Amino acid sequence: MSKKVFKFFKWLGIILLILIFVLIIVTYFYMKRDVFGESPVGARLERIKKSPNFRDGKFVNLNHTPSLTEGYSMMGVIYDKLVTEYPRLSPIDQIPSQKVDLLKLPIEQNILVWFGHSSYYIQLDGKRLLIDPVFSGNASPIPGTVLAFKGTERYKVEDLPEIDYLIISHDHYDHVDYETLIKLRDKTKKVICGLGVGADFEAWGYPLAKILEKDWNETLDFGGGFFVHTTPARHFSGRGFTRNNTLWMSYVLQTPSRKIYIGGDSGYDTHYAEIGKKFGEIDLAILENGQYDEKWKYIHLLPEETLQAAKDLRAKRLFPVHSSKFVLANHPWDEPLSKLTELNKDVNMPLVTPIIGQLVYLDDINQPFKKWWVGLK
Repeated sequence: MSKKVFKFFKWLGIILLILIFVLIIVTYFYMKRDVFGESPVGARLERIKKSPNFRDGKFVNLNHTPSLTEGYSMMGVIYDKLVTEYPRLSPIDQIPSQKVDLLKLPIEQNILVWFGHSSYYIQLDGKRLLIDPVFSGNASPIPGTVLAFKGTERYKVEDLPEIDYLIISHDHYDHVDYETLIKLRDKTKKVICGLGVGADFEAWGYPLAKILEKDWNETLDFGGGFFVHTTPARHFSGRGFTRNNTLWMSYVLQTPSRKIYIGGDSGYDTHYAEIGKKFGEIDLAILENGQYDEKWKYIHLLPEETLQAAKDLRAKRLFPVHSSKFVLANHPWDEPLSKLTELNKDVNMPLVTPIIGQLVYLDDINQPFKKWWVGLK
């Protein structure tokens, strides 16, 4: 090798090392931003260590749960995402939606309002609940990367009344939205979340007295026949490079008039049947149906599994969520709902499929819903 060639590669190596060093420094300081929250420490971490679901420094699922299906690798998934062009990930047309004045709804009216993806508002038996709210228009800590579809951003925090219980399933960015939660701080009476997730809320200015962190299989009794039961899910957690240092949850909301299952994110497993056996018939099961792929089938439900999970839960009605707002998987944007309804012809599970913002009347089990996604490009 000539001296010139050697010198060239020497300087090239130095430049690459400098670039890598700069990237590491930039990443380090970027990860210090408030949006990433805080890891559990101190008394919070000591409580976590006592959980039967925490082993070898991390939370675990009830059964072995690989991040990827056998035969796939993370590098392969990343390469596929960068190279393969998947059709119709985002709609061309605007997603239909409507807006009601939530501030003027009579408190005695039992309703549900979906905001797209996994965010929804429940008003039931005199209580107001908000689940996994994301109103910033972005399901990522990096600006402009996972943007909401046109038509899905009808509601803002300012449109919400005071919230009795803010329920959080897990800490991923499409469920825990920093911008939204900062604005909600003064409107929220109590936050219900899994172990460790409270560290984020406390870092974001929520008083510790407002935060109710729970393990699986606990019960919160709020009096008057109003309970929130914490139940397992099959998923994972993490807002930075650390995974599974906080707990992912599902819930059974039990009130004087009904039981609602709040599913969060979860792959299919035995916990659905166990919950159905423990709590009996569920009036409404809210289950994820979107952002799935055979490559990560252990941590998200496939459409046929969504229907099976509803049956396992002994659900009278199924509300499929986790779709129609963000691109997080490789399926066409409308496939979750179209595939589920097609599969349901053999199951006949009553489906709740409102457009964003539509009032779902929880007392009306015969309320009709249109297949609003049909015909949209």
